[in-house]
Amino acid sequence: MKPAAALARAAHAVWRSKGPASTLLLPLAWITGRVVAAKRRRYRRNPESATGSPHPVIIVGNLYVGGTGKTPVVLALIDALRARGWHPGVVSRGYGGRAQDEPLVGLGRLQAERYGDEPALIAAAGRVPVAVHPRRALALQALQARHPEVDLIIADDGLQHLALARDVEIVVQDARGLGNSRLLPAGPLREPASRLAEVDYIVTNLATGEATPAGPATPARQVVMRLAPGRMLHLASGRELDWGAWRQEYRSARAGALAGIGQPRRFFGMLQAHGLSLAQTRAMPDHAQYTRSPFGYFDTDVVLITAKDAVKCGAWADDRVWVVEAATRFTPPGWFDELHARLTALAAQKAAAPGAAAR
Repeated sequence: MKPAAALARAAHAVWRSKGPASTLLLPLAWITGRVVAAKRRRYRRNPESATGSPHPVIIVGNLYVGGTGKTPVVLALIDALRARGWHPGVVSRGYGGRAQDEPLVGLGRLQAERYGDEPALIAAAGRVPVAVHPRRALALQALQARHPEVDLIIADDGLQHLALARDVEIVVQDARGLGNSRLLPAGPLREPASRLAEVDYIVTNLATGEATPAGPATPARQVVMRLAPGRMLHLASGRELDWGAWRQEYRSARAGALAGIGQPRRFFGMLQAHGLSLAQTRAMPDHAQYTRSPFGYFDTDVVLITAKDAVKCGAWADDRVWVVEAATRFTPPGWFDELHARLTALAAQKAAAPGAAAR
């Protein structure tokens, strides 16, 4: 195991409880709390310093550091809101990409090494314009300038990026909930748990058999998301099958799986929960950059990978490799209609008061 992966695994083990190691780190967590509070006070006193948009802005973020399932939520929002008449665009930090001085704006198949793996995936799978820059306000301005047809902004991550004004906040969590409820580095939280009282929706990403984690009472709308294997895409040829047809065709094949996401075991578990026996698995670091083929590790008949890994593996289109595009299922399913109604009202308010800052 690489040092960075070993350190991350040790940290997550510490964050499961308020044990001695976590308690020793509490003084540093208090410093984190003071920095977070000072930043929020600064923007509350001077809200006009945040860059707003004439269109509704949705933030999809998390409190728990690392992967919780934000990208599937972003893609589901794009599909659901487009079906209701919106023209979404996405802004992102572009983790792992090369946007430094000027924002990058793109549509369609983007280079993951330039834009970052998640923006490249969103642009391809969501079929929306994407703008990336570490300062998301600059990404927003570039997106609006290049794509005036966009009438809804979705920010992939950025809950703590207060320089970008927002109208709706969605927090994505998983079965870990808030962990030990302590701030970094004593716990996994970027902001205090009390922050949940201010957001609009909490989407909990649960695997089969997992229960919604306990947490503080909050007025936020509670939504459960579950992922299942959906469309299967053959990386080398582009051939497509649905999950049932793929399982029938490869019922006798020896299968392996690779995932370079925040929680690789969730991907493996999803496949196993839907009837696939895995002879080999390989967990890679989140945002892993592949400088050579990662598939030589496998001696299986087929190798299944995530859509996020697929945008970086085109140069190594091993004939055994299939991309699993996850299908999202939400409870209650009607939450998109509620969100659409809210966004419609917000858009009308903004149109009636041009130039008014988002909250």
